[in-house]
Amino acid sequence: MDIDSTKDDLTGGLFKILFEKSPGSVLVKADAPLFTIVAVSDDYLMVTSAKREDVIRKSFFDAFPEDKDNPADEYTARKVFTKVIQTGEKIDVAVYRYDILNSLTHQPEERYWSCSNIPIPGGGKKVEYILNTVVDISGEVKAKEVAIESENRLLLAAEATGLAIWDLSIPQTDFNFSPQLMAIFGHAPDSSISLSSIRNQVHPDDMQNIIIKSYHEALVTGNYAYEARIFWPDESLHWIRVKGVVLYNDKQEPYRMLGTIVDVTENKRDEIRKNDFIAMASHELKTPLTSLKAYIQLLETKLSGASDPFIKTALSKSINQVNKMIALVHSFLDLSRLEPGKLQLKRSVFDINKLIEECINDSRMISGTHTLAFSPIGVCNVNADREKIGEVVSNFISNAIKYSPKGSTVTIKAEVADHNCVEVSVTDEGIGIKPKDHEKIFQRFYRVDDNDKNHISGFGIGLYLSNEIIQRHKGKIWVKSTAGKGSSFFFSLPLV
Repeated sequence: MDIDSTKDDLTGGLFKILFEKSPGSVLVKADAPLFTIVAVSDDYLMVTSAKREDVIRKSFFDAFPEDKDNPADEYTARKVFTKVIQTGEKIDVAVYRYDILNSLTHQPEERYWSCSNIPIPGGGKKVEYILNTVVDISGEVKAKEVAIESENRLLLAAEATGLAIWDLSIPQTDFNFSPQLMAIFGHAPDSSISLSSIRNQVHPDDMQNIIIKSYHEALVTGNYAYEARIFWPDESLHWIRVKGVVLYNDKQEPYRMLGTIVDVTENKRDEIRKNDFIAMASHELKTPLTSLKAYIQLLETKLSGASDPFIKTALSKSINQVNKMIALVHSFLDLSRLEPGKLQLKRSVFDINKLIEECINDSRMISGTHTLAFSPIGVCNVNADREKIGEVVSNFISNAIKYSPKGSTVTIKAEVADHNCVEVSVTDEGIGIKPKDHEKIFQRFYRVDDNDKNHISGFGIGLYLSNEIIQRHKGKIWVKSTAGKGSSFFFSLPLV
C-alpha cells in the first residue's frame, strides 16, 4: 500500500471506513517523538473509553499517557515504537498493563493487553507508519492469577500436611512434583532427582508386585493407590502412601496422572510393633491353652461314666470355649504375619469340595445349633494353600452361625463359574448387613455399628484375614446381603 497516495483517504475515503471497522487498531505516524495518531478503529476507542475527536492528529502519548514511573520497562509504547522504526521489524508484546477510566464509575480500572506493532514503509523503504493492534486479555490474565494463587494455596496446604503433589505425563513420563517430595525421599531441598532415581529407591519386591501392577490397573480403572517401601540415600527403610487419578483425552486414552505422596513410616513402625506384640502374646498363649484343652479332654474321659449330667455339659462347654480361644489366637498369629514377606503360602493341588466337607464337620463338632447344608458337585481342584483356604471357609461358616438364629439353615455351595474359577458361597438366614457396611466389612478391626450385633463377640479380624488370604491367592471376595434377610459371602479361586 502506498501511504502517500492515500493520505486523503485516511480522513474520508474507503480506507478510513475499512480501518475504523477493523478490530482494535490504531495507525500512528513514525514521526518520533510525537507518533501522531492518523486513524483509529471503533473497537480501539471502545476498549480505551476514548473519543475519536480527542485522539485523531494528536500525539499517541497525549491521547494515551504512559506510566513514567518505570523507566526500566523495555515494553513501553514509546520504546517499542522507536525500536520498530530502527529495525523495520514487527514487535509483539504478549502482555502489558494499561489501566483505563471506567465510563460508568469514572474510576481507573485495571486492564491487561496484548499487542502487535507492524511497520509500514513508504516509497524509500523507510518506516512511515506503525500499525498498533491491541487485544484486551484482562480476563485471561486475572484467571491465570487466580489459578496461580489457588495452586500456591494448595502447595502450602500440602506442605503443612506433609503431602507431596506430583504430575506424570503418559507415555513420555515427564515428571513434575512439589518440593515436599524431596524430603519424603530423604533428599536435601536443593537436590536434583529424576523419576528413574526415585524408582531406584523403591524396594525391588514392591516395585514388581505392587507399583507396576497398580500402574496398569490405574490405566483401566482411572484410580491409582498403593503403599510401598523405599530406601533413603542413607539406606534406612521408609514407607510411602501414593494416591492418584488418571486423566483421559477425547479418545479415552490415558495421557496424564495426578496424585499425592505422603510418608507413613511412623504409622507403619507402630503397626509393626503392635503386630510383633500380638504375635508374641499369641504365641505365649498357645502353650497354656493346649495344656488346658488336654487336661479337660482327660477329665472328660475320666468322667465319661458319671451320672451327673451337669459334669458332661460343663466339660463339653469348656472344650468349646477353649477351641474358640485357640482359633482366636491363631487368627492373631495370622494377623501378625500379614506384613510383607511374613505370610508364606504353601500351595498344593486339592479338591476344594473335600476341604469344605472337613470344615463343615469341624463346625458341627463345635456348634450343633444349625443345619449345615452342602451338596458337592464333581471335583474342583485348585492350587492353593489348603490350610489358609480352610480358615476362610471356617470363618464364613462361623460367622453364618454366629449371626443367624438357632435352628436355621446355613447353605454352603461350590460351583464352577465363568473364567475357569470355582466360586464358594456361604449363605445364612440371619440379620443381614446394611448396604453402607458392604465395602467396609473386610477392613481390619471393623465391626458393624448395629444394636442387633452389639451382644455378639468378636474383634473384627476374621473377614479381614479372609480377604487378605484370598487376595494373595489372586482371587476375589465379596458379600451380598439385605438387612433382616440374611447374607451370602463369596470367594472365588482359579481352577487348576
